[in-house]
Amino acid sequence: MSDKNNSKDFESSLEKLEEIVAELESGDLPLEKSIKAFEEGIKLTRHCQNLLSKAELKIQKLVETNDGSLDLEAFDED
Repeated sequence: MSDKNNSKDFESSLEKLEEIVAELESGDLPLEKSIKAFEEGIKLTRHCQNLLSKAELKIQKLVETNDGSLDLEAFDED
């Protein structure tokens, strides 16, 4: 999937997650619907976290320091 599609997917998933949170916070859902909404929210949260982790990996790189240890630093194409 391209970065543009990942961004759109992330945005739509986050928007749906926000809707679910609002529904749950309202307290108007019956128990069974609340449980299903909660489960969907957990799946969306994991999906968004996965997309964010992939994005983070794209902008970081490992750099070896003078003492031989490895540090993460922001990726700079220069």
